[in-house]
Amino acid sequence: MKPNPRNERGLAESAHCFESAAPPMNTAADSTMRYREALELLRPRAQDHVLRWWAELNEAQRARLLEEIASVPWDVVDRLIPSHVLGRPATPSLANLQPAPVFPRTAPAGKEAYYRDAENLGCKLLRETRVAALTVAGGQGTRLGIDGPKGAVVVTPAGHRTLFELFAAAIVEQRRRSAAPIPWYIMTSPANHEQTIEFFRARGWLGLPREDLFFFSQGMLPAFDRHGRLLMEARDRLSLAPDGHGGTLKALARSGGLTDMRRRGVEIVSYFQVDNPLVRPLDPLFIGLHARTGSEMSTKVLPKAEDLECVGNLCLRDGKLAVIEYSEFPEALAHARNADGTRRFDSGNAAIHLLNVPFVERVSGHLLPYRRAEKTVPCIDDEGRTVRPTAPNAVKLETFIFDVLPLAENPLLFQIERAEEFSPVKNPTGVDSLESSRRDQIRRACRWLEAAGVAVPRRADGTPDVDVGIDPGFALEAADVAAKRERIPPLRAGDTVWIE
Repeated sequence: MKPNPRNERGLAESAHCFESAAPPMNTAADSTMRYREALELLRPRAQDHVLRWWAELNEAQRARLLEEIASVPWDVVDRLIPSHVLGRPATPSLANLQPAPVFPRTAPAGKEAYYRDAENLGCKLLRETRVAALTVAGGQGTRLGIDGPKGAVVVTPAGHRTLFELFAAAIVEQRRRSAAPIPWYIMTSPANHEQTIEFFRARGWLGLPREDLFFFSQGMLPAFDRHGRLLMEARDRLSLAPDGHGGTLKALARSGGLTDMRRRGVEIVSYFQVDNPLVRPLDPLFIGLHARTGSEMSTKVLPKAEDLECVGNLCLRDGKLAVIEYSEFPEALAHARNADGTRRFDSGNAAIHLLNVPFVERVSGHLLPYRRAEKTVPCIDDEGRTVRPTAPNAVKLETFIFDVLPLAENPLLFQIERAEEFSPVKNPTGVDSLESSRRDQIRRACRWLEAAGVAVPRRADGTPDVDVGIDPGFALEAADVAAKRERIPPLRAGDTVWIE
């Protein structure tokens, strides 16, 4: 058995076993035999156009194409083409939606001791290495100006820190506070797996022991044209796309990640996506509330910025917690108000979750609902010429991790402040952009500094007149800044300062 190159673990002690078990090199006869097998697979499905250019390909190209054909989960694809590509999946009933109960970030009156004990429990679980961080980082930074993983994009207003570096600094600091080897699992995609590992390697694994980093790659699914035919990126390549963040659970199981968690004694996974520089990767209070309530899956939510904000809505559907995507959420409910004028449905999905490892093991083999997305995908036409369409030409299928929420026992929602923990980087400018996130990072840093008694220069309109950021190694929350007040330099108008 050969080692999986998408899960680099540095198992030098087993290298001789892998080497001795390596299969022989492909021969031309073997390639022909595999071609015939692929044709037998494709022809009954009317997908044999994939092999149209076989005679023009060299042996390396043929091997790559055959590998991609073999990697397609045909049992899934055969079922989804009629229902999700040629047709549209039925939308679940939204007739019985109710707002879901939420734990506030700050303890309500009479619950102070409960919250304090929960936070202490979270700290205890971290000290005992029963919690691990998990980052979904399969995206590319192309739209943000880099040819590489999105996690390698510089996002801070000062200090030149990337997303990966911010998360690593927070994890390193929590490890220091907990005196525990908290591991970090990072889900890549085939497009950026090797680049991600090289980014970490070139920077000394970002201050973490190599053995506490586990890289694994998510699964892929083919893209289809509107007639259900597989699209091709090139004559020797299928057009493949990641299977969505719902594929995290299967990828964890397939890669050995769950086995690694069990070996370490990890019981809770702290999941977050790579595009949010304000996230707290390991939050003791959230962890403690999750554990104390017996929740199998917990989710951070935030009040919506506006009624029709493009975020998923956390609701009770027929008594079960579920996320209803903004595109499916009834507009009348989005505008609905309580008697006091507040928004009735006001729990937006922040894509920050806690999942129990036994729960992940139980649902990793569960068939999540696939979602249909129409996308604009460059491909080759029947003549082998590259086509770059300007309108959607393809159907992609993906699963979402939040669709396991209805399967969880005692799911918990924990409300956070958007300004403190959520400012995703999806675009260069505009809403949820590099531009808006840097602004939000500055504003949060200034709030923390002023709460600690540091004078912050401000313009006439009240906005900060300084580009300042705070390294997670210096402070994970506002209270940490006050304890290190003497280490903070004076701030002058127009300064660019990174506090570490």
